[in-house]
Amino acid sequence: MRKKKIPKTNAMRKLDQLHIAYDVHEYTWSEDHLDAEHVLKQMEKSGGSVYKTIVTVGDRTGVTVAVIPANEKISLKEFARTSGNKSIHLLPLEELEDITGYIRGGCSPIGMKKEYPTYFSNHIKEKQSIIVSAGKRGVQIQLEPQKLVEITNAGLGDFTVPNKKS
Repeated sequence: MRKKKIPKTNAMRKLDQLHIAYDVHEYTWSEDHLDAEHVLKQMEKSGGSVYKTIVTVGDRTGVTVAVIPANEKISLKEFARTSGNKSIHLLPLEELEDITGYIRGGCSPIGMKKEYPTYFSNHIKEKQSIIVSAGKRGVQIQLEPQKLVEITNAGLGDFTVPNKKS
């Protein structure tokens, strides 16, 4: 039986162009379950290995990207400090696709329309590989965290808090 071919996303094309190895994971998604906890269940992975991408707007940096463990929440106060802003707020969802080229539930830190200041949670230092969105709902990519940091020119910081739902 032939394996189903997954169409390439911008994130995958960029990784291919840079000759960076990655694994692709698919999961079942629905419009009603786009939250990170659903992805964790579908992927059958621990919360520490699946990461979500959060797009914010800072008063000094403009659009700024945070990548955090799926089972954590972002502390906007700490993220503002980490990213060199005095204040920061979440990008309104209706602006996400215009700004990044991605939609909710399929936003990857790789291959956005423009390169924005990006920060990964310090948690990635402990990981040999992490899983992030491939840029399409239902598709994730797994790769070395250091490679992600390099290709996104990202910084690291401590700006998460445990999610009370986890």
